[in-house]
Amino acid sequence: MQPASTSRLRLRLWQEEDRLPFRALNADPRVMAYFPSTLTDAQSDAFLERIGQHHAQHGFGLWAVELRETSTFIGTVGLAIPTWNPPFAPCVEIGWRLAHDCWGHGYATEAARAAMDFGFRVLQLDEIVSFTAAINLPSERVMQRLGMHHAAGEDFDHPALPAGHRLARHVLYRMSRADWEAAADTASR
Repeated sequence: MQPASTSRLRLRLWQEEDRLPFRALNADPRVMAYFPSTLTDAQSDAFLERIGQHHAQHGFGLWAVELRETSTFIGTVGLAIPTWNPPFAPCVEIGWRLAHDCWGHGYATEAARAAMDFGFRVLQLDEIVSFTAAINLPSERVMQRLGMHHAAGEDFDHPALPAGHRLARHVLYRMSRADWEAAADTASR
């Protein structure tokens, strides 16, 4: 399943021709600045395989994002069940990763809104969470623009990173279906 497109973007299932630009995205140190490292081609391909497996198992996942006007692949946005056991599990998280030259155009927020709408209206999720390294202010601002609420008391140290690592401390944001619907009702008035 895939969410509806927006006026500027199409969120869709992955195609084989997405593999090379996805590798480039994951190898870009600017895009991966808030991750422990860039990904090799093999690591990127393995990630793409996990994305496909998630879609097959759950009927949703991270989608490829392209510009509607040109059909150019610009990254990934979507919903996923974490593969590790966060302290706030079970949960469905929303995440995004866009090409550096696509930053600053509102694409992450626009695509994430479409993914959240899909999660709440189609999948009937009760809640969607998002988390990132506490120093990743650009992603945190996207969470805020989406109307998510910072669950400051649930911020955590990511268990995959050593204590004291610059990326270890993570912030947690939440959005309930009730809050999403209330915001949608207010916007439609």
